[in-house]
Amino acid sequence: MGGYVMKLQNIHEVEDFRKVIHQCKDDVFLKSQEGDVFNLKSAMSEYIALGRLLSEQGDSLELFASNHEDEGLLLSFLAKLDEENEASK
Repeated sequence: MGGYVMKLQNIHEVEDFRKVIHQCKDDVFLKSQEGDVFNLKSAMSEYIALGRLLSEQGDSLELFASNHEDEGLLLSFLAKLDEENEASK
């Protein structure tokens, strides 16, 4: 996965995002501009990363998956999220 920048905009999206992460078979990471890498399959890292996503820094985090099937799940989620955000404008 080439690194897709995203920012979740409300708690409903965060819960949906968590569900997709937990469906993934392998590791999923968020990487900050400072080089911090958060493995979202780890409960502690997930907690910290979600805090970063909801903060001002959320739009500068990149999302990566180590499995192509997981990448497809995440890309589908992001596409759906984009469609919903566009429809609500």
